Amino acid sequence: MNVNPDEIAKFSSAAHDWWNTEGELRTLHQINPLRLSYIERFTTLANKHVIDIGCGGGILTEAMAQKGAKATGLDMSEELVNIARAHAKQNDVSVNYVQQTVESAAKEQAGQYDIVTCMEMLEHVPEPLSIVKACTTLCKPGGHIFFSTINRNAKSFALAIVAAEYILKLVEKGTHHYQEFIQPAELATWARSEQLIVNDVSGIQFNPFTSHHKLNRDTDVNYIMHTQKPS
Repeated sequence: MNVNPDEIAKFSSAAHDWWNTEGELRTLHQINPLRLSYIERFTTLANKHVIDIGCGGGILTEAMAQKGAKATGLDMSEELVNIARAHAKQNDVSVNYVQQTVESAAKEQAGQYDIVTCMEMLEHVPEPLSIVKACTTLCKPGGHIFFSTINRNAKSFALAIVAAEYILKLVEKGTHHYQEFIQPAELATWARSEQLIVNDVSGIQFNPFTSHHKLNRDTDVNYIMHTQKPS
C-alpha cells in the first residue's frame, strides 16, 4: 500500500488533540476557512458529492459538510477516523468516514465525486503520483480536484521545518521531511499527465505571530492548486 506507517503513527498520536483549536493542530484550524473559501471560489459545495483524502480528524471534511456537501472522509489512521466520527456525531453533522486508501477507493468508486480534496497529504506518502492518479479516477468528468502541499526550496526548508518545527514550535519536530516536499511544477506535471486542467496555483501565506493567513501569488512555501477533470 502507498502508506508510510511512521507517518500514520505520528498523526495518530495527535488524535486526542485534533479538535483543540489552541493545540498542536491549531495551524490547521486557522487556515481551514481559507481552504474552504478557495474551494468555493471555483465551485459550490451544496448537494455536491465530496471526498476528502487524508482527512485526519475531519477539520475540512466537516466544514464542507456544514456547507451542504454530501461528504466522505478517507484516512488510514483508525484513531483519526474514530475521532472524526465522534466529533461529527457530537455536532450533528452527517459525514461518512472510512479507513481506506485512496487507491482502493478509486477501484470501487470511479467517477463518483463532484469534488475531490487532498490537503497537506501528498508530502506524507511514498508515491504522491499514485495519489494524484487515484484522485483523478474518483472524480466525475467536469469535476474539481484540489491539492495543497509544500514547495521544495531553501525558503520552505527554513520556514516549514527550521522555523515551524524547531524555533516557533508550531508543529511537532519531524512533522515534515524536506526531500518529500513537492514543487508546484512537479505537481502540475503529474496533474496534466492525468489529463487534468490546472486552473490556478496560489500561495498560502501564514503569519505565525498574528495567526493571519491569506492567499497570494507567492508559492515558495505552502501552496494550493485547483484542477479540473475535462468533461
